[in-house]
Amino acid sequence: MAKETADRGDSNQITREYFDSILLEARYWDSDLPSTKMELYGETFDTPIMTAALSHLHKICPDAMAEFGRGAKDAGAVHWVGMGEDEELEDILATGAKTVKIIKPHLDDGTVFHKIEHAVSHGAFAVGMDIDHCFGGNGGYDNVCGLPMHSKTAAQLKDYVQAAGVPFIVKGVLSPKDAEKCVEAGVKGLLVSHHHGIMRYAVPPLMILPDIIKAVGKTVPIFVDCGIESGMDVFKALALGADAVCVGRNLMDPLKEGKTGVTNRINEMTRELMSVMARTGAKSLAEIDSSVLHFRRF
Repeated sequence: MAKETADRGDSNQITREYFDSILLEARYWDSDLPSTKMELYGETFDTPIMTAALSHLHKICPDAMAEFGRGAKDAGAVHWVGMGEDEELEDILATGAKTVKIIKPHLDDGTVFHKIEHAVSHGAFAVGMDIDHCFGGNGGYDNVCGLPMHSKTAAQLKDYVQAAGVPFIVKGVLSPKDAEKCVEAGVKGLLVSHHHGIMRYAVPPLMILPDIIKAVGKTVPIFVDCGIESGMDVFKALALGADAVCVGRNLMDPLKEGKTGVTNRINEMTRELMSVMARTGAKSLAEIDSSVLHFRRF
């Protein structure tokens, strides 16, 4: 028997195929060059393209974690950051980038509360939790870089939200039920994500996004990540109801050039987004219309 060349359970490939199954119609009359300005938590940004909550980028370029933030700031974008030492976060926040600090679901709740307090006291724009790292792939709880993780309850989530005092975002939402629990707990943002295929056969974020919006409405900003490679991908996410997107791996190679590479790639993707918006009659992010989307059989 011939060996299969594709892994049918690869969530990243499934996600890519779903992106590519979405087609667009063009609307030229009464269109014009658009604005990609975005308002979030009282601040205005130049683009809905945000960096993803990455970690451990040290080998890519000197001072890589802070350079990632500088690149986002220079592009007028929101910056997200994942796990790391307190001193590293302080260096990132010192760049002036509007930064969302995402915290792992540590077994020790004291660690979670410390990281919330530390991030907020040093000027984080928002904080949140990477809930999809509760469990590992071996039938037990996850362990990330030697740090034990654990499942969390909706009651604990309420405590995290209250402790933050700034917008609290949950990363790894991939069902309407989880979205409802987040909103009930007072969460101020949802990141729809399968964490680059942390679970096989995961539903593509764009496929579940409309169901999540139907469940919770637009009561909080809803973001999307996983596999976003172009301004066209960004447009499709926004057209399906996302308020903004996170881009990670597509910025890692540009990061080899430091902040300039990150800024240039975000700007390039934003210009791609502007082109699609202009060709579909959207003069602002609010005018992006889902009715321009058409779906091939997936």
